[in-house]
Amino acid sequence: MLRTPRTRLTAVGAAASLALALAACGGEESAGPTADPEEIVLSLVPSGDVDSITESAKGLESFLSKRIGIPVRAEVTESYAAAIVAMKSEQAQVAMLGPIGVVQAEDQAGAVPILQSVRYGSGTYHTQWFTNDPETYCTDEVKVVEGLKYCNGTDAAETGPAGENAIAKIKPGTSIAFVDQGSASGYYYPATQWGQVSGGDALVDLDAQFAGDHDAAVLSVARGDYPIGVSFDDAREEVAADEPKVASQVVVFAYSNEIPNDGIVVAGGISKELRTKITDAFTAMAKDPKGIKTLHAVYEIEGLEKVDTAALKKAKSVEEKFGE
Repeated sequence: MLRTPRTRLTAVGAAASLALALAACGGEESAGPTADPEEIVLSLVPSGDVDSITESAKGLESFLSKRIGIPVRAEVTESYAAAIVAMKSEQAQVAMLGPIGVVQAEDQAGAVPILQSVRYGSGTYHTQWFTNDPETYCTDEVKVVEGLKYCNGTDAAETGPAGENAIAKIKPGTSIAFVDQGSASGYYYPATQWGQVSGGDALVDLDAQFAGDHDAAVLSVARGDYPIGVSFDDAREEVAADEPKVASQVVVFAYSNEIPNDGIVVAGGISKELRTKITDAFTAMAKDPKGIKTLHAVYEIEGLEKVDTAALKKAKSVEEKFGE
């Protein structure tokens, strides 16, 4: 998702499945502007600990409410699909989503992308593949950088792809800790990448397990539940202090292609005036010292910029071809 910027490993539940089914029905265009709401609901999807993001979201509510002039209430949904359904059913007016969620919200809920996150000075990031079995997936010596382990040149690579020869070693039937069925870095991009380098079909040939967030995917591999996992780069930093096995057992061995960062979308049914107020409020928040601290606490956002439409088109292409 979000890179984001994350506890248990679960299959995707019935509620998420229902959300996906409902979302799939919604390719129609928005019916057009209606009366603006008296309250704005902001949908968030957990990239890590739910309690932590819920607490951090209070800062979003306060800042945005004052700037927009309408009460803003943040709701943490269980999945990307659920957040999109909330927008489609007019239960939410704003959502902070990963790139796949952004293009799906456009297609299924008539949402309008307004801003894109910046991290480390970049509007893109990549999936990291990691393992507790370096003898199989590392073709060179494991290197330690700032307490975390890398191989196959990932310690030096600033962008992806990297280590694709190692990805090709992942055999059909291998259990992999993915993140969420709607996550770009946690499912769409790595599953697509494995299919491209192996010639297989990730949706059929791999034993996909869904951790629910990036933290949980890392922890499941650290604790030996699964041999391989994926997450945004570098989700290990979020949990290494609390789980020593992350530093000792989890080795990053490959990266995906670059992925556009997560973004902010607004409901297509609200007025252009309110859309502008929301955009201006988030932009002001990213420039305010306290505001940017809140954005960083929620999703590690270091800045906001205009939407990169070309990058989103590439994400849309991945989404459309996924599973073919």
